[in-house]
Amino acid sequence: MQDSKLHLDWDVVADARKSAKNIAIDVQTYIDDHSTVSVERTICRLLGIDGIDKFEVPLPNIVVEHIEKEGNLTLGVSHYIGNAMVETGLSPQEIAEKISHGELNLGKISTHDSFEIKLAIDKIARENTDKIANNRKDRESYLERFGDKTGPLLYLIVATGNIYEDVTQAVAAAKQGADIIAVIRSTGQSLLDYVPFGASTEGFGGTLATQENFRIMRKALDEVGEELGRYIRLCNYCSGLCMPEIAAMGAFERLDVMLNDALYGILFRDINMKRTFVDQYFSRIINGFAGVIINTGEDNYLTTADAIEEAHTVLASQFINEQFALLANLPEEQQGLGHAFEIHPDTENGFLLELSQAQMAREIFPKAPLKYMPPTKFMTGDIFKGHVQDALFNMITIMTGQRLHLMGMMTEAIHTPFMSDRALAIDNAQYIFKNMKDFGSEITFKKDGIIVNRAKEVLEKGRDLIKEIETTGMFDTLQKGKFAGIKRPIDGGKGLNGVFIKDSTYFNPFMELMMGGDK
Repeated sequence: MQDSKLHLDWDVVADARKSAKNIAIDVQTYIDDHSTVSVERTICRLLGIDGIDKFEVPLPNIVVEHIEKEGNLTLGVSHYIGNAMVETGLSPQEIAEKISHGELNLGKISTHDSFEIKLAIDKIARENTDKIANNRKDRESYLERFGDKTGPLLYLIVATGNIYEDVTQAVAAAKQGADIIAVIRSTGQSLLDYVPFGASTEGFGGTLATQENFRIMRKALDEVGEELGRYIRLCNYCSGLCMPEIAAMGAFERLDVMLNDALYGILFRDINMKRTFVDQYFSRIINGFAGVIINTGEDNYLTTADAIEEAHTVLASQFINEQFALLANLPEEQQGLGHAFEIHPDTENGFLLELSQAQMAREIFPKAPLKYMPPTKFMTGDIFKGHVQDALFNMITIMTGQRLHLMGMMTEAIHTPFMSDRALAIDNAQYIFKNMKDFGSEITFKKDGIIVNRAKEVLEKGRDLIKEIETTGMFDTLQKGKFAGIKRPIDGGKGLNGVFIKDSTYFNPFMELMMGGDK
């Protein structure tokens, strides 16, 4: 058993992990029997269907809605597209275009042999899966050529609403020292049941997540990376009603990090839990195959709940997110489990409590590239105090070996950061990371001290919560508001009408290719 500076009880950890696994497996029985309109649209995209009609409706939406109206969606889009390929000799893209023009009705053509259908689909599915695999190899080639940074990766946000302005700011951030550029998504996009198309220059609070925007930013970061001799990672969001679709787009455009949580959309966007669980499974299969690091959203719990009282819910969610990810074949090395520096700054020994939580996450999830979020809830606009709060956050990151370090901004709570604010944030972090590089390995914690006792308390409460969830089930737990104090009804929220039971003949070729194929 591994050593623990916190003197953690590994039997309690194993017990919590076992119960979390049982929770995930229980939900998986529901997932395995169901699909959603977003999963089916994702299959369309993975088959090469893209573009919009004259009304700017995405072709994947047109195809799925056409099958809902003219056929039986429970058979899956793979059946209908494959059958049309056999019947017409056309590609999936050509089939989609004919549907959009009213020139082809998938419900009225002859049904061919299932073997022929699967053979036709398998060929194009393998070709496009290979494209994603090659993107992964390209990333690995860059990292081999430039070398990967050890220690924390500096994660910086751009959020102008205009992809071209985002590029300008992203390139500047990379030159200032950023390792990851996160393009914040436009407010409300997670609630759209379609993915916008093309380059976008208008957004509120961020920039629309589109495949063209991904391509534009990826190209810019590759170019500046060549100039700097570093690989700059790109992050965006595949949460929301189009979670698996955006994961597929990110895989095609070589994104490196994607926001993807099993519970976030349920709790914070009121997306139906059944829809979210099915969607997150396929999205994580795609992310796992593409080599994408997922970011989970436990930090958001602490924006609505008290960071001291509810710390155990963060740990419980980390355990559960880990097990959902493993069921989707997404390895620990790609699980950016989240937490945040959000204890009130006036709390006596608050730093010790924060340090305990971060060290505990590091020890319990040793292979995970943990995502550590900066103070935001209690930033006041006092930039001098804010800079100190960020410095304490930076200290905990280097002391506990966090990997994805989202930069704190002294102007948090005032305005979207200026490039100069980002430069100061990077200087702050780099100064502390260099001067305290090996501090964490030089210190031990008092066996009966505040830090150790805090970890013991949070671990035991987290285990007890997971045991309770195991008994009552995840669906009932979410209805009772055990996470972040937010209650969600099992048949409420957005997107439930997009969930359906799969027919016994249903097939999704990408499940097998991405779960069992050579990554």
